[in-house]
Amino acid sequence: MSEVVRGFTRTLTGRIVLRVDIVEKGLLATLLEQLIEFVSPESADSDADPLAAIVGIAEDAQRPEDPALARLFPDAYPDDPEASADFRRYTERGLREAKAAAATTALNSLEESGEKITLTVDQAQAWLGALADIRLALGSRLEITEDNHEELANLPDEDPRSGMFHLYDWLTYLTETLVRCLMPR
Repeated sequence: MSEVVRGFTRTLTGRIVLRVDIVEKGLLATLLEQLIEFVSPESADSDADPLAAIVGIAEDAQRPEDPALARLFPDAYPDDPEASADFRRYTERGLREAKAAAATTALNSLEESGEKITLTVDQAQAWLGALADIRLALGSRLEITEDNHEELANLPDEDPRSGMFHLYDWLTYLTETLVRCLMPR
């Protein structure tokens, strides 16, 4: 029996649909939950400037040490650490909130559906952002580059990276099919 590979499709009426089985749905839910936890900003310090907290300024924002977070929140000015730090102070909290909101939207649409997930354009855009963020984090963990992509694709099943690479590859496929659905006809 051959394996059925499904991705996002656009129906004749223009709706965007993803069909998943129970295992795929559970895996996507787990990944989205982990992404929300991973990118969500820390709670504001009770001693922080209340105005800064209201407008989203993170006085203590620093370049993440975790390579996956650093990939999701890169320096805006790689050649100017001071400008990057200043930019991060004013933008990182909002970026974290936006990434968490996109993942939450995707998770909610997943949880509210059965095996057939029908998305609005706004939900599809949220899915696209969340899938991209998950792929970036996984790619950072696997240290995927153009030079080693083929090598990782041919890892033996016993290699612990093999399963993560296949997951990365499946998420890439889902992302590609979703991009096609969102492109003008």
